[in-house]
Amino acid sequence: MQIPRRSKPARYRLWLLAVAPAAALLACPLLVPAAGRPGNGIVPPDAQLERVYTGASFTEGPAAGPDGAIYFSDIPGDAPGSILRFDPRTGKTTVFRRPSGKSNGLAFDPTGRLVACEGANHGGRRVSVTQPDGTVETLADRYNGRRFNSPNDLCIDPQGRVFFTDPRYVGDEPMELPFQSVYRIDPDGRVTRIVQDVEKPNGIGLSPDYKTLYVVEHNNVAVREPNGRVRPGTKALYAYPLRPDGSVGARRTVVSYTPRPGLDGICLDRDGNIYAALRDPAAPGIHVYRPSGERIAWIRTPELPTNCTFGVGQESNVLYITAGGSLYRIRLNSRGQHLFEASHARDRKPPSDGSAWLRRLRPRFRVVLSR
Repeated sequence: MQIPRRSKPARYRLWLLAVAPAAALLACPLLVPAAGRPGNGIVPPDAQLERVYTGASFTEGPAAGPDGAIYFSDIPGDAPGSILRFDPRTGKTTVFRRPSGKSNGLAFDPTGRLVACEGANHGGRRVSVTQPDGTVETLADRYNGRRFNSPNDLCIDPQGRVFFTDPRYVGDEPMELPFQSVYRIDPDGRVTRIVQDVEKPNGIGLSPDYKTLYVVEHNNVAVREPNGRVRPGTKALYAYPLRPDGSVGARRTVVSYTPRPGLDGICLDRDGNIYAALRDPAAPGIHVYRPSGERIAWIRTPELPTNCTFGVGQESNVLYITAGGSLYRIRLNSRGQHLFEASHARDRKPPSDGSAWLRRLRPRFRVVLSR
């Protein structure tokens, strides 16, 4: 999503860190059902939206890890970014990786490695992976020899193929590619451009059966047509049939928002419902859609949301939401699923506190931000 251009004095940033622990204890009981229905059974009538962390500049890209923690990006406009880690057991948020290369979307692959989209505005402009020893490596940073625009969001299938969006919202680095597209990175490192009929792709997600690729179109600038007519940029959610070879079929529009404010990141539950972060001040929050485009629930957020993900294990029915400078959660009747859960079911599971897994995947810097 477009990152606000903000310049915060250093003392103000330190003040935010100082008050974050107290602010993180605040709970925000907010629930708005769609069309007068109580979330169509998805949102319990007594559900509360709880703020578990605040004090970041701009939160994005939440991802549940094999250790049960929630990893998310903090993308400041004028400083190196960070990947933060929220531990549901302790309520603490720590710095997992800094600098993050201006990471945005995050996801864990089938082996439990953290994969990140690193954006522009003096970021990495690549898709990276954090190895078990903490080493950060590049999966891909170019297409046909040209640097990516600003990798934004990603999803991964059971084969380990990474699907990601590459728009450009901020950053003064020259754009080497004449288009903004969706790509696939194969396990052998080959990069393929798979979606071309988009203006500015943003959020992305896969259906539970891995047969449909969902892509958010969020073009925030006007478009001049060949006939000279100027129209608003397109804002919509598309569905593409995903073939076994990783290519896609003809797109279908699930929902359109043009010319209103549009969607950002998305995630899906086990039933295939789509949880979409709507950045509309008139209706901010997570809007839940069936694949047909029918809206069945609305979880209102006090800040404009950017993305969401489900927790792991006993928290698989807890939806985590990044919004503004905060991280929220709400317990639902629906449940999510994650690639690495199947791998751990076949092999040995990590200890309940996730400590062994975290020791294998720990960069050098970890700073406690809240208690």
